[in-house]
Amino acid sequence: MNTPAHLILGAASFARAQKPGSVSAALTGSLAPDLSLYLLAGWHFAVLGTSAETVFGELYYSESWQSVFAIDNSVFVWGLVLAAGLFGRWWWLQVFGASALLHVCLDFPLHAGDGRPHFWPFSDWVFDSPVSYWDVRHFGGLVGSIEIVLCAVLTLVLVRKFRELPLRALFVLLFACEVASSGIWMLVF
Repeated sequence: MNTPAHLILGAASFARAQKPGSVSAALTGSLAPDLSLYLLAGWHFAVLGTSAETVFGELYYSESWQSVFAIDNSVFVWGLVLAAGLFGRWWWLQVFGASALLHVCLDFPLHAGDGRPHFWPFSDWVFDSPVSYWDVRHFGGLVGSIEIVLCAVLTLVLVRKFRELPLRALFVLLFACEVASSGIWMLVF
């Protein structure tokens, strides 16, 4: 899924209007599994001037990048974070861990040829799904459309649930980013 979709789904699933800070915990947890990709790619784009073809055609699949992705996309890592939150009764860590775990579980079936090793440290196996969230050769057009509709519905739910104008604006902005990022994949492929 596109990162904005993960943020919307995480907030809709785990943020609570009566729990201040739960939106932040849900959003940061939902972002955490993709953060290394943004940092690595951002460094290459902004500082080193690396082309998008090199970043996404070579570096993304390199052993060094995949070893980083193995850690922040591991169901075991995020399961332990969630378990620590439950054990310690830290609600914010529960929300953070659950949002990150939801992210990696939703990514697992939606990466055709570009998946990540979700079972680190016990295995470096990567599931090569027949379905992709972006690649039209693997139903990306259909999955992307479903993703946008789901995000539209959940954005409406979030806007109704949270009364604060800044939060409402944030959710609408995330939905706009989702539409834009899905549109980019459809144009490219």
